[in-house]
Amino acid sequence: MSSAPTTSPSVDKVDGFSRKSVRKAKQKRSQSSSQFRSQGKPIELTPLPLLKDVPAPEQPELFLKKLQQCCTVFDFMDTLSDLKMKEYKRSTLNELVDYVTVSRGYLTEQAYPEVVKMVSHNIFRTLPPSDSNEFDPEEDEPTLEASWPHLQLVYEFFIRFLESQEFQPSIAKKYIDQKFVLQLLELFDSEDPRERDYLKTVLHRIYGKFLGLRAFIRKQINNIFLRFVYETEHFNGVAELLEILGSIINGFALPLKAEHKQFLVKVLIPLHTVRSLSLFHAQLAYCIVQFLEKDPTLTEPVIRGLLKFWPKTCSQKEVMFLGELEEILDVIEPTQFVKIQEPLFKQISRCVSSPHFQVAERALYYWNNEYIMSLIEENSSVILPIMFASLYRISKEHWNPAIVALVYNVLKAFMEMNSTLFDELTATYKSDRQRCLRSLDALLLGV
Repeated sequence: MSSAPTTSPSVDKVDGFSRKSVRKAKQKRSQSSSQFRSQGKPIELTPLPLLKDVPAPEQPELFLKKLQQCCTVFDFMDTLSDLKMKEYKRSTLNELVDYVTVSRGYLTEQAYPEVVKMVSHNIFRTLPPSDSNEFDPEEDEPTLEASWPHLQLVYEFFIRFLESQEFQPSIAKKYIDQKFVLQLLELFDSEDPRERDYLKTVLHRIYGKFLGLRAFIRKQINNIFLRFVYETEHFNGVAELLEILGSIINGFALPLKAEHKQFLVKVLIPLHTVRSLSLFHAQLAYCIVQFLEKDPTLTEPVIRGLLKFWPKTCSQKEVMFLGELEEILDVIEPTQFVKIQEPLFKQISRCVSSPHFQVAERALYYWNNEYIMSLIEENSSVILPIMFASLYRISKEHWNPAIVALVYNVLKAFMEMNSTLFDELTATYKSDRQRCLRSLDALLLGV
């Protein structure tokens, strides 16, 4: 049986003010579960025959009985309880997964409510709290769901159910409704990355098959992000939701609706402000670029938004912003570039002047991009005066020889683009510098 892939992306630390030295008085548990059962008599499930062992006409009814049995939820934090019944349920779930994958004729109208009931009983639950209020998803091991041996198979079954050739959304919409979607979205806060990966696939299938739920799903994701940015700054499934949105945005019809443009400006751009940006920045940048490829006129508000939220005290986030800007410039239209070149290159000039080696280096790498170089050359009369003073000063004063070498290459490129303007700026810079030195000497002599 195949299982959905899981991803554990390697990320750079964003928040430099870590409190690891005073954290963790106790070791973090590796497993947790919200599925508790009151202590009482052991659970007994009556064994049923295998579906393949009964005649085809009897299989739909047996299928329903097995679904009903699988509504029973076990306590996985008690590792010694109900071992035989846990294994029986696991094998039954495995059988159901295989059955919905290859069988035909099992999806009667009576099966839909039973499938949704079984899935709901197993996956919908209050998520366990983090072991520590200072849980850091970038450095700490996530809390894994103890009931995963059953939960994974339930997700696998539900995905195969949604993907079945016999699946009829017109029937299923009675049971897979707004309430179901809301509960599904709440599960994206699970610390277990395996569960979030399955949820991503489930929500994507629901979005694709239920046209009536699409606007509702987008609105609820919008609400999750707004709470995340302005209230909690904590939600484990931001990257997965953005990954779904990237696919959704790619399918938007043109011209873009006002609600989509507002989502870009009011939600996606402010997502850049949170401390944990590195956990989902790749997916966020992808969504931004998808919007700009759909509607190039959105380029100016996007870039001005990034400049507005440009990090002031975190060099790692600056490097991320510079990387995203390059992705945007790779798809920018020349007419849009002209609108933002002045504020953009004022910021790039500040980055080039950064004492942090990685920030300066990342900004100077723009001149290795052929398309960006062509845009700079077309507009050198505007960009060169903005950049010149910083570049010339760095070429004489920067502490890092690798940065000095990159700056010399940029100055050489500018000189080849517009030698007349370059000579004028050089003369003006030297003249201004001499004037400043004379003024300083006069001031010192006067003292």
